[in-house]
Amino acid sequence: MTQLIASMSDNLILILLTMPLFSFFFLASLNSLGGARVKKIALALSLVIFTASLCLYGGFNPQSPSMQFYKSVPWISSLNINFSLGVDGLSLFMVLLATLLTPIVITSVSDKTENPGYYMSLYFLLQFTMIGTFCALDIILFYLFWELMLVPMYLIIGAWGGKNRIGAALRFFLFTAFGSVFMLWGILWVTSYFQSANGLASFDILQLTSSAYNFKSQCILFWMFSLAFMVKVPLFPLHTWLPHAHVEAPTGGSVMLAAVLLKMGTYGFLRFSIPMFPKAAAYFAPAMMFLGAFGVLYGSLMSYAQTDLKKLIAYSSVAHLGAIVAGIFSLSASGVSGSIIQMINHGISTGALFLLIGMIYERRHTRQLDDFGGIAANMPVYSTLFAITSFSSIGLPGLNGFIGEFMILAGVFSRSWALGALTASGVIIGAVYMLSAYEKIFLGSVTKKENAALTDLSHTEKLCMAPLVALMFIIGIYPGFISCKIENAVKKITAPYTFVKQAGSADLNFNEYSVNAICQKKN
Repeated sequence: MTQLIASMSDNLILILLTMPLFSFFFLASLNSLGGARVKKIALALSLVIFTASLCLYGGFNPQSPSMQFYKSVPWISSLNINFSLGVDGLSLFMVLLATLLTPIVITSVSDKTENPGYYMSLYFLLQFTMIGTFCALDIILFYLFWELMLVPMYLIIGAWGGKNRIGAALRFFLFTAFGSVFMLWGILWVTSYFQSANGLASFDILQLTSSAYNFKSQCILFWMFSLAFMVKVPLFPLHTWLPHAHVEAPTGGSVMLAAVLLKMGTYGFLRFSIPMFPKAAAYFAPAMMFLGAFGVLYGSLMSYAQTDLKKLIAYSSVAHLGAIVAGIFSLSASGVSGSIIQMINHGISTGALFLLIGMIYERRHTRQLDDFGGIAANMPVYSTLFAITSFSSIGLPGLNGFIGEFMILAGVFSRSWALGALTASGVIIGAVYMLSAYEKIFLGSVTKKENAALTDLSHTEKLCMAPLVALMFIIGIYPGFISCKIENAVKKITAPYTFVKQAGSADLNFNEYSVNAICQKKN
């Protein structure tokens, strides 16, 4: 028994990856069963996978600077391509987020869903690709998981979405595939460069990161990789696919899209664009910070103009992810730490908002703000949960959204007061549109007879929301259980840029943010 436990511990990451794939095939074979029976089986499987991911968290050593739970199996030996997996502080919480939200989404699925086995199986295939993307340590393996993710999400939107689902699914697929083409070219470049410089082929991400590319090559490669990540985030002005995808996606699809899939883009910046091409990252950081900060303002203004509740939250994601990108490219410990924490917080808060929108849509079959009003009287539990989640989204102190947002602003302001002010203005507008939407939906008197007949949340719906609301308070009160795990990852990312402190500069303007300073530090 001891040997079995030790073997499972050594292969935990492989077990965690293969369980969703097994669940996908198993549930697809049960499609002929009733929705309720398939749902129970799917929920049990998803909880087992989530438990395995908790073992990953429990066994993670925050003091170790190296990849943990490392597992590498020869795959294509002739090309030296390996099936290599591992986690660090950056990937750990993304895996946890993916495994946490799957059972919540499964619980929210209606028993009357058509082809329930196929539908729920796709969430496990999606989970498989997400875990693979966050854990892959071979760049070819990463790219395969990155691309494979398109298939389940395309099917979820295209087969179970709204009336314009086909167009939205196609737009999502084409935008993401377009960006991935540039990344593929970049992958071929970095691997061929490594082979010519070292005399042997390698697709190991850690080895490729250590290669010393000249500045011109770094600049080109930076954009080859970053374009793919900008589309996935999505960062303004490459965001236009997102509102359509959210509006047409079923509730579960919107939850997974907003909470986890968008983070694959910001994860890519942190795993590839900055560590692999540090000189180019420093050189283009002001431009990336500007795009992020402008995205905050743009997304907030667009959210304020929306009448469809789902589209409002979709544009709020553009704003939140813009702030995360600005924090990442501040290249400061505060900004990067805050961005990673905010990636987690956005997944929790926005995932909860899409769940709540799905619950009210099931009752009213509309998402138009003007179709509601005064429903707090009939739905006190729902209105309370919506209020908590809204406050979480706008960064109220004491809830999870505050600490990440505060650290991002500190990081951005430390580099540029102008961009800090631009980011902060979007955050303020964010509070305006969320509170305005809440007022229209819940406060005042009931003016439509359909709203007078609304019933409050069922026990199942409360169960869906409970873990997310609990995390909003836990992270808001004690974010240390996250920050201690990501500390080493943040140090690795920001280490090349500590010259700012050493030079005695309290602020980093665009002139100081020069490649020459970085080159002097590196060479």
